[in-house]
Amino acid sequence: MPAVHVLNGPNLNLLGKREPAIYGTATLDDIRTELDQRCKARGVDLVFRQSNFEGDLITWIQEAGAARAPVILNPGALTHTSIALYDAIKGAEASVIEVHLSNIHARESFRHHSYVSPAARGIIAGFGPLSYFLALEAVLASI
Repeated sequence: MPAVHVLNGPNLNLLGKREPAIYGTATLDDIRTELDQRCKARGVDLVFRQSNFEGDLITWIQEAGAARAPVILNPGALTHTSIALYDAIKGAEASVIEVHLSNIHARESFRHHSYVSPAARGIIAGFGPLSYFLALEAVLASI
C-alpha cells in the first residue's frame, strides 16, 4: 500500500497560536502525532509535510500522484488563489481530499471559493483537527 500523504499549506505551522477561536488550540504536530498513530494501527505509512511555499506543495502533489498515493491536502489560503494547485492535482492525476479546519463557507466571502475543490475527490471542512481524521478514514475506506 502506498503511504498516505498529508500536505499542509501556508501558515499551518502556526496552529495552536494563530487565531485559536477559529483554528483551535491543537498544533500541527498534535495532528501529525494522532494521524501517525492511526496510520500505524492500520499498517499504513504517513508522509506529513508543511510548507509556506506553493511550489513545494505542487512538487509534493506531483510526487504523490506519480506514486499513486492518496493525498489529504489542507492548502490554507492557497485554496482561494492557486490555479497552480488545481493544475498539479489534475496533471498528476492525484487522488486528493481537501481539508479545512474551519468551515470556509461560513467565513469571509473571499474564502467561499476554492480552486482546489473541482480537482479534489472530496472536501471535509469545519471540524477542526477531526477534519484530518475523517479524511484519513475516507482514504483508508477507499483503498
